[in-house]
Amino acid sequence: MSEPLPDNVKHFRFDRLQELKAMGELPSPKGAALAVMRLTRKDDVSIAELVRAVQTDPALVGRLIKAANAPEIGAQRPVAAVQDALILLGTPTVRYLALSFSLLTGHRSGQCANFNYRRFWSHSLACAVAAQTIAAQVRTAPPEEAFSVGLLCRIGELSLATVFPEEYSRLLGQIMSDRSISLSALEQNAFALTHTELTAAILQDWGLPRMFIDPVLAHEAPDDAAFPADSRPYRLTWTLTLARLIADICLAAEAERRGLMLKLFLVGSKLSLNSEALTTVCDRVVRDWQEWAAQLSVDANDVPPFDELSRAPAAPELSQTGMPSATGVNGNLRVLVVDDDQSIRTLLSTILLQAGYVVFEASNGRDGFDMALEIQPHILITDWMMPGMDGVELTRSLRQTKLGRAIYILILTALDTEEKLIEAFDAGADDFMSKPLKARVLGARMRAGQRVMTLQQEIERDREEIRRFAAELAVTNQRLQEAALTDVLTGLPNRRYAIERFQQEWQATNRSKRSMACMMIDVDNFKAINDTHGHDVGDVVLKQTAQAIKSGLRAQDVVCRTGGDEFIVICPETDLAAAMLCGERVRKAVAEVKLPVGGMALKCSISVGVAARGMDTPDIDALIKRADEGAYQAKQLGKNCVETVQ
Repeated sequence: MSEPLPDNVKHFRFDRLQELKAMGELPSPKGAALAVMRLTRKDDVSIAELVRAVQTDPALVGRLIKAANAPEIGAQRPVAAVQDALILLGTPTVRYLALSFSLLTGHRSGQCANFNYRRFWSHSLACAVAAQTIAAQVRTAPPEEAFSVGLLCRIGELSLATVFPEEYSRLLGQIMSDRSISLSALEQNAFALTHTELTAAILQDWGLPRMFIDPVLAHEAPDDAAFPADSRPYRLTWTLTLARLIADICLAAEAERRGLMLKLFLVGSKLSLNSEALTTVCDRVVRDWQEWAAQLSVDANDVPPFDELSRAPAAPELSQTGMPSATGVNGNLRVLVVDDDQSIRTLLSTILLQAGYVVFEASNGRDGFDMALEIQPHILITDWMMPGMDGVELTRSLRQTKLGRAIYILILTALDTEEKLIEAFDAGADDFMSKPLKARVLGARMRAGQRVMTLQQEIERDREEIRRFAAELAVTNQRLQEAALTDVLTGLPNRRYAIERFQQEWQATNRSKRSMACMMIDVDNFKAINDTHGHDVGDVVLKQTAQAIKSGLRAQDVVCRTGGDEFIVICPETDLAAAMLCGERVRKAVAEVKLPVGGMALKCSISVGVAARGMDTPDIDALIKRADEGAYQAKQLGKNCVETVQ
């Protein structure tokens, strides 16, 4: 493992940079960006000064406002003014972004024949967006500063192509003819420094913080860096490495993309990004890359969803797994991989993703338990030996829950003694697999698990169909019941419902010893209306009368149509005086109805008979008969009135 470069080497690199500056024009900021660079070197620079410098370049204004509106910045409201953008981004970020955009705009072409300038900036922009998105996800650096570092992390290549166009073109030609040749080795021999060393020197000269310089220098060979694991330089180095790899995949041919996916997951694991989180990050990068490319007039091709790429055919050593199709009865099967070894999780996730499974990961048993209850996987693959909650304890805990009993559990173990296997099966494991992992054996185990899960899904689907059929039958029966108790014309309950409801209320009155009343209602002159205007008008009269009666009643009263032009009203907990008042209110409501017929307003009326249950009322029929006699008496007295018979 190499140590960070000593100071004398850094001084050499900086001295070499000064020599290159003297030999030719290195890429450097111009115009508004140069003014911003100079201003931001002052300790007392004001926002007003920066605004004046930026406003001289409308394109830079638009790009800074777009950067300020990025979700990673977290603005509370959309930013539209350049002053607000500068305040939100901060002076260092404005300096880096202005520098980056200036270089991109001013060096789109050059004299180096074999240097692909368009591809260089397309790749650099993808790398910038990827670095920004990853930094926001894993919190390694301010996202907008990571954007600039990602955009500039290959600036040494552009610089060599600019200062030594013919010599660098020759080196690139050698690389094109033989991919096994190291570009850095050729550069060292030809120019006494490599493009990564030159990049680091240039970024240092431009004032980028030290925390970015060493990761830039190390990111092309991150495994050789001596940064402590999980230190900030370590995570920044792998952030840039992952960003470069995502950019490689974005610009690669389709066949090459598939070959890079396993490496993508392996590099992502260095930043604790599982396969699901990583594919989400990559898809976000593609969308943002295409948006930035459109604004900056940079090439950006279409890229399939990374979830789709992860399921593409893999390298030969991983495609010979005999893995079954991941499709179950209800779509692709979900698999939860629980292992404290990141490399095992990554390997299993890659194989399963390529087979089409939906894969989730947990790094310990307790997290695995919580995730299993949350996502309800069809299959759980867990290591036996884990700190905290081991695989057997995880299995036993899941089997004690309703959701956990339905999961097919496969335990990974290096222990193959009879006692240990019996312990695993007694805890509730469905199968086991010995370490080290063998892809073909894993495929066989997954086929066994899938057969069981598919059978369970089929049983559950049959049960669901039975439950759905029962629910539909219940709804149908309810509708039939309602239809049997409803009058089709008026929508009111019918005579059958009235009889059933009368019996319920009569029994309730017997228990509570409270009063009860009813009303019989006849529509006056209904036969004449039918004979004069026709049955169509008669039907309308009945509908309007029914609505008027209902509007005049109280909430607890129940009105039913018993046939022809007759209605009955059940009045629970109502004495005779209250029933008479209610009947009069209903009579007035009907009298106010006017039905336009043949250019004239047809008015209707009703005769209402009221009766209340007394001590001498033997049954329901007697109560209804007395109310009917009251309606008859109302007819005899001239109609359109309310009467009762004592």
